[in-house]
Amino acid sequence: MIVAGIDIGAKFAKIVFLQDDEVLYRAKGIVGFDVNKSATSIFQTALKKCNLQPNDIARTVATGMGKGEILQKEPIKASQAVSEVVADATGAWHLRQTARTVIDVGAEEGRGIKVTEDGKVKDFVINERCAAGAGTFVETMARALEVTVEDMGPLSLKSTKAVPMNAQCTVFAESEVVSLIHSRVAKEDIARAIHDAMAGRIASMVLRVGVEKDIVLVGGVALNQGFVKPLQDELNTEIIIPEFPEFTGAFGSAVIAKEKSQ
Repeated sequence: MIVAGIDIGAKFAKIVFLQDDEVLYRAKGIVGFDVNKSATSIFQTALKKCNLQPNDIARTVATGMGKGEILQKEPIKASQAVSEVVADATGAWHLRQTARTVIDVGAEEGRGIKVTEDGKVKDFVINERCAAGAGTFVETMARALEVTVEDMGPLSLKSTKAVPMNAQCTVFAESEVVSLIHSRVAKEDIARAIHDAMAGRIASMVLRVGVEKDIVLVGGVALNQGFVKPLQDELNTEIIIPEFPEFTGAFGSAVIAKEKSQ
């Protein structure tokens, strides 16, 4: 039996095909203006890569901010939508059953989730009002520094000097970065300040819900080591990152699809 989980975020759509207990295929693509069209294109490409037809997928569960756009719509026909919190908790716990705190930092928002011993959501908190605690913040600051997003993490790790960043908003933070540039502060120190500020906001959010070990970090920003290090420092503990952190929500949705099919 093959099932699918689809996570439609603010920037990317992620798809996981699950066959029994094994991941059959992962796919990711940019979400355009027409969410259903973008998701359909990624879905159909994934089917073709696996030599599958839509009817070969026993059940599809959707999550993410665009989940409603593909619910019961051809050709994906997602039969169920679950919250990002439930998908994250399910996916992270099945990847690491010792997980008790799950942190998800994506393009537009961050989430902190407390998980029970059997992988259910115990409590959660969401930082969705300001992009200063999400991946978009790093992208905006990268443009100000005239470097690529991919270079931001490695650049910040080269820093030898901590520079405070006080702005609590992306717009004001960008102005602060420009001021630091004009003050001839080294780019690596500015990059570190950006990641430190972001990690501080996420840590404050997670501490509101409480931190229990093991802590699992998921979402696309988990791939940014420039963010991971200051977050570990803020929480004063080790953070576990699964192999494909950006696919955790899609994987969790696929696990739910499998459980519902059974």
